[in-house]
Amino acid sequence: MAQKIRLEDRECPLSATLGLVGEWWTLLILHDAFDGYSRFDQFQENLGISSSLLASRLKRLVSAGLLDRRQYQANPARYEYLLTELGRSLRPVVVVLAAWGNARLAPTERSMVLVDAQTGAEAEPVLVDRATGRRVDGPDFVFTAGPAASRGPLRSAPQATAAMTSTCSAEPPWALGCPAGLPNEAPLTAPTEVTARAGPPSGPRPARARSSPAHTTGASW
Repeated sequence: MAQKIRLEDRECPLSATLGLVGEWWTLLILHDAFDGYSRFDQFQENLGISSSLLASRLKRLVSAGLLDRRQYQANPARYEYLLTELGRSLRPVVVVLAAWGNARLAPTERSMVLVDAQTGAEAEPVLVDRATGRRVDGPDFVFTAGPAASRGPLRSAPQATAAMTSTCSAEPPWALGCPAGLPNEAPLTAPTEVTARAGPPSGPRPARARSSPAHTTGASW
């Protein structure tokens, strides 16, 4: 997928992120890594992925700085793949993607849910502004051009948002490629973070459909 993103789109954070983790197997490998998997045979057994495809995805994740390849056995040589700080920073993205998928399903149809590791209460992830605690997925927050935007006339924030929304929906749909010519506007001023809003328990949780390595403890995700 990364090879299909146009050069002029790479300054868009959506395109840049999808270029690293937008492939089907890549997100699933990262999900397993967050669950505690680290070795080649663990990934392969749990995902049912071919060895050649897994090797290429792991190599790419290592090259991108998301995983660290470390030797744990000398003879024969064996390696494990551990999350780096950069890789761990993607966990909120995986949490939100999974929560979005679950939101489309009835509670009885969900094969995996996010819960509080101590209480077992199901959590509802929300995206909030770190400075104010306000949700950022509504109309009060907009995307506008940052200082590295390459060119384009000045626009108001609503105009910039409309341009970004329309162009990020253009072909190819999976690439979410933003144009290089976004206007020169001030960047968003406050960082954002994902928090999990705990909800009341709603009966027994569905059993996990995935096996876990022996060294994994606590809730997954």
